[in-house]
Amino acid sequence: MGKFYALTSDEVTSLEKENQALVRSLAGECMVVLENDGALPLGKEERTIVLYGSGARNTVKGGTGSGDVNSREVINIYEGLKAEGFNILSDDWLDRYDKTLEDATNAYMADINEKAAKQHVPPIMIMFSTPFVAPDEELITQVKDADIAIYVISRNSGEGADRYDVKKDYELDDNEVKNIQFLAANYKKTIVLLNTGGVIDTKVLRNTDGINAVMIAGQMGNIGGNIVSDVLTGKSIPSGKLTDTWAENYSDYPSSATFSHNNGNIDDEYYTEGIYVGYRYFDTFGIKPAYSFGYGKGYTDFAYEVDDVIADEKKVYVSVTVTNTGSKYAGREVIQVYVTSPEGAIDKPFKELRGFAKTSLLGPSQKETVTITFDTASMASYDITRASYVLEKGNYIIRVGNSCDNTIPAAVLTLDRDVVTVKCRNLFGLDEAIEEIQAPKREKEDISGLKEIALDSSKFTTSVIEYQIDRPVLEDKRSGEKLTMDDVKSGNATLKELVAQLTLEEMANLCVGLFDHSASNVVGSASGSVVGAAGETIGIPDRKIIPTVNADGPAGLRLQPHFKTTADGQVLPGGEVFGMSRNPFPEDTPEDAIDYYQYCTAIPIASTLAQSWDMELIEKMGHIVGTEMQQFHVHLWLAPGMNIHRNPLCGRNFEYYSEDPLIAGSCAAADTKGVQSFAGQGTTIKHFAANSQEDNRMYNNAHISERTLREIYLKGFEIAVKDSQPLSVMTSYNLINGIHSANSKDLLQGALRDEWGFKGFVMTDWFSSQDARSIGLAPANVKYDCASSPDCIKAGNDVQMPGSKQNVDDIIKGVEDGRITLGDVQFCTLNILGVVAKCE
Repeated sequence: MGKFYALTSDEVTSLEKENQALVRSLAGECMVVLENDGALPLGKEERTIVLYGSGARNTVKGGTGSGDVNSREVINIYEGLKAEGFNILSDDWLDRYDKTLEDATNAYMADINEKAAKQHVPPIMIMFSTPFVAPDEELITQVKDADIAIYVISRNSGEGADRYDVKKDYELDDNEVKNIQFLAANYKKTIVLLNTGGVIDTKVLRNTDGINAVMIAGQMGNIGGNIVSDVLTGKSIPSGKLTDTWAENYSDYPSSATFSHNNGNIDDEYYTEGIYVGYRYFDTFGIKPAYSFGYGKGYTDFAYEVDDVIADEKKVYVSVTVTNTGSKYAGREVIQVYVTSPEGAIDKPFKELRGFAKTSLLGPSQKETVTITFDTASMASYDITRASYVLEKGNYIIRVGNSCDNTIPAAVLTLDRDVVTVKCRNLFGLDEAIEEIQAPKREKEDISGLKEIALDSSKFTTSVIEYQIDRPVLEDKRSGEKLTMDDVKSGNATLKELVAQLTLEEMANLCVGLFDHSASNVVGSASGSVVGAAGETIGIPDRKIIPTVNADGPAGLRLQPHFKTTADGQVLPGGEVFGMSRNPFPEDTPEDAIDYYQYCTAIPIASTLAQSWDMELIEKMGHIVGTEMQQFHVHLWLAPGMNIHRNPLCGRNFEYYSEDPLIAGSCAAADTKGVQSFAGQGTTIKHFAANSQEDNRMYNNAHISERTLREIYLKGFEIAVKDSQPLSVMTSYNLINGIHSANSKDLLQGALRDEWGFKGFVMTDWFSSQDARSIGLAPANVKYDCASSPDCIKAGNDVQMPGSKQNVDDIIKGVEDGRITLGDVQFCTLNILGVVAKCE
């Protein structure tokens, strides 16, 4: 009989209650107030309202695809407000929209199922590339007897398809605009909530008289309605700040013309904007956004004063006193420190975020001093001509503020000559020449009166990276014994001694995910022991090597919420869930079948969590996930996602944190610390690297310069690895400069292990080293091929998921043909078993 850790009762558990209570107590801080003329929070007497918009009852808890979470229930905004005692007078309109949505959903799924049947693929394969589009709203024509109108704009997206700069996606559609304008003209207070995972156009919201407040509610997980009601009534205080630049026009983003499908080319993506992503571009090139990076209001106002800046050749310390200058409400403020580096031989943005700190909850007139600290060497830029990180001589201006657009110069650090902080090796040569944009010449800035701190170039140290040269073959020196993982754990043997005894076939199987499992119609549900988990590595029972169970994220665990087994433990078909696709239990299910339940908490999505700028809060969210991993015996959480928001139309931005690598890396490290506070559990930071588009995601070639990769697209991963040492890393599908990330030894060994000191194992994303076109996961006609299975081993991409016999055969043949060595396979096996040794 199979052993399952799922529950045999569907009663709400105390752990579910505790986790949801913790989410509710924290998540309101992630909401960003864009506009508020005093309309929020609502007073106790303001409980009769009208509520409209697609997201009122159909609130999006999180994006689609593997990032979804199968929760017990989803509390929408309507339900949250009703539970708070609001009298909602617009049920008639909401009822009609529900029926319209139901009809549209049924028609969509009928079409999906028909296409899937014709193509002989699971419905989810079709849904990846053909996402559901919500129907048009009915126009609002009646004025109800209420003073307050709340309108909820929802947007959804997910893996497999990018968004579009069209109405009902990035833009508001005509009916949304007319409905918002109607409410603003006919009610004393009109509040607009953005139930989105990414950026949308806000011109209508900013240019319509009568809109009193606009707030990014984000996508808050399965109790989002309760969280929204708490914030609207002031039970929770919103204190979020933007982690993306919200442009005036989509065309203002430097990659807008060529991103993904915009130019008709989804095979090749040319990162010609270089390091000028997000605020680095808007700030440097003088383009005014609608809302700047780091911006966010609250229910009160703050003043801040820089007390002092202290710096030496190792650290910079900035002390700031923050005062709540309001008279009524408490709040939290985020102090942000940016640095303007000197113009020299290396092109640089006008300023870059180097540190931040969030105050505690301050009541009216209360004050607090926060200190922001960062490494002096973190101000270095990568110089490809020297293959080094370099601090160029000149003035480094320290700027302090509460958003990118609202900073003041506080001090200037002066460096007498160039300093090499890290001596590397160029790893990422371009396969095609690209011409990156260059910053305009700056006007000279008056820095007189600022505190000056001299940095002595002779007091800096230079780190010199040592790169792996070879992977020697491990010889079995204990052939008379049969070593097991128990011997390793007891100290009777080393991992190397154990690996030296394994056969090539055993190791090839360890390096490939578990593929001998029951057929499923849900991609990414391939675990044999935790039903609905995305996959497993294999185990070797007589060596006491256990498999690791891997479950999707990053907004919680994605498991099958309800499954049935026979009396002897065989999992029965039915109950599979993937987004809108649900497989019912068949009528001939045995009467003595055993029911199992795995309900998980959906926490706020990554882009919403990041807006908190609160690493302790994010660590607590990671701890929530960790408790459920422990309950259901999941070893690796396939999260957090941490790719850079290069462009707001990336379909998977909701799973990622920010356009800024410091924010992304800090959030991922905090999430990892929360999960890994439980022994034997770990995160899998992904998608490594430059997974910036979803259209043709498996065969897209990202052409990116070495410096841009290092400073923008790899930097967050570097921060997360160094700060939290996640147990695993997942490579991305895409190619980087002509080489699949899963096949790039320079990426996985040179940068990840040699430069950053990563100690865990690397896995591929699902089907990276298999032909995904044959199962409908990729277009039939693509320019590039899939990743090579032997080259994964050569690169140090230790595990290929979800695995196939062909992968195993290719690894064995690769050794026999001399394409890879036995030492390469042993090296990957060592990395895998190093993690397995920590799991239970």
